[in-house]
Amino acid sequence: MDVREYIDANASGFFAALKEWLAIPSISGDPERRDDVRRSAVWLEAHLRETGFPVVEIWETGTADEPGLPTVFAEWPAEDPAAPTVVVYGHHDVQPVEPLAEWATDPFSPVERGDRLVGRGASDDKGQIFFHTLGVRAGLAASGGTAPPVTIKMLVEGEEESGSTHFADLLRERRDRLACDAIVISDTTMWAADVPSMCTGMRGLTEAEVSMYGPSSDLHSGSFGGAVPNPLHAMTRLLAGLHDEQNRVTLKGFYDGVIELTDQERDSFARLPFDEAEWLATAGGSRAAFGEEGYTTLERVWARPTAEINGMWGGHTGPGGKTIVPREAHAKVSFRLVAGQDPQAVQQAFEAYVAEHAPPGIRAEVHVTGAGVRPCFSPIDSPGVLAARRAMERVFGKEVLFTREGGSGPEADLADILEAPLVFVAVGLDEDRIHAPNEKVEMPLLLRGAEVAAYLWDEFAGRR
Repeated sequence: MDVREYIDANASGFFAALKEWLAIPSISGDPERRDDVRRSAVWLEAHLRETGFPVVEIWETGTADEPGLPTVFAEWPAEDPAAPTVVVYGHHDVQPVEPLAEWATDPFSPVERGDRLVGRGASDDKGQIFFHTLGVRAGLAASGGTAPPVTIKMLVEGEEESGSTHFADLLRERRDRLACDAIVISDTTMWAADVPSMCTGMRGLTEAEVSMYGPSSDLHSGSFGGAVPNPLHAMTRLLAGLHDEQNRVTLKGFYDGVIELTDQERDSFARLPFDEAEWLATAGGSRAAFGEEGYTTLERVWARPTAEINGMWGGHTGPGGKTIVPREAHAKVSFRLVAGQDPQAVQQAFEAYVAEHAPPGIRAEVHVTGAGVRPCFSPIDSPGVLAARRAMERVFGKEVLFTREGGSGPEADLADILEAPLVFVAVGLDEDRIHAPNEKVEMPLLLRGAEVAAYLWDEFAGRR
């Protein structure tokens, strides 16, 4: 029996098991669902044992004073002790389901609608991490082996949707157990069902709030306006100065170390069937594309860093007029970062920018929100990416293009702490409504994902 025959023969059992898992409301961001997140981990532990993994463990996170949510670890050693080792990362926690009224069905009673499986976590990320269980069995059925051609270590987190609070510490504590040659991420998307693609990077993020203080109280603008500094004037000048005429961020050193797009990546992006007018319609009906000069829209949202003003307030905002010089002004800003940038360096650059541009008579304060999320990146000519691309092309029968994603996750911690390259292998779609009501996954694509996973281990092992 070849790989595809095995997958087709076992598809109904695969989806029946996935529905059981999806029915567990493992919402990590809801304290009342902590027991459900644990129940999800226990369910996965049992299923991985049933799949054939000889080692399956539930790893606790956090401390006695601050307990976290469980991660599931499984290991299946290769037939050859000298074979490569690959960690497969995903997460079993899910997003909240509100607004519940917008769901057509119960989010935790998964249902099939034609070729679609609807339910929270169907795509992000239970469905996508789950296809690896079918893939490894299909590969063994086709080869007649009792162990995969590479050592596979599954690492399925329980806190990704609530910030991976304890994940970096867990990676450091378990680094020896997680030693590997590559890390496969199955938590992203393809361009379209008929346009297979691989993500090669995700942007990072850092946020800050800036406040400017002037007089000790609001002042009558007729008596004092134009004669004392106005915090709102100072704030608007400060924020307007974050970009130059080419829409480049003006923080000193902001672009130092940024890994530029290669000609091959730009060509791959350009060959994607992207309709800017259609994209603008999905962007809240925006009327024009905008951003850093010299880059396309896709290049801007995937591979260029940004500075955004998320909110600004101060002075009188109620009904009617109130002619004052306000005593204070506030704003929230965020920076999306790309490979080669460090969140803490950007935080420091922003603090220095604010200090330099605060005018006399204005006291400025910057409050940074956390340590930020670091970006991650995989060169498209790296051995792991090339192996995964070959596996995908075997399944889809056409050239696999490259994308990146604008979002952020714990992938940089995985790569840095485990000192291994990232390889993104996923079959989700942007239209899967992840994080939104009526999340779904295309069932045929999950089966294709299982087929890719079956071929992937042969490609990593250097055999076909």
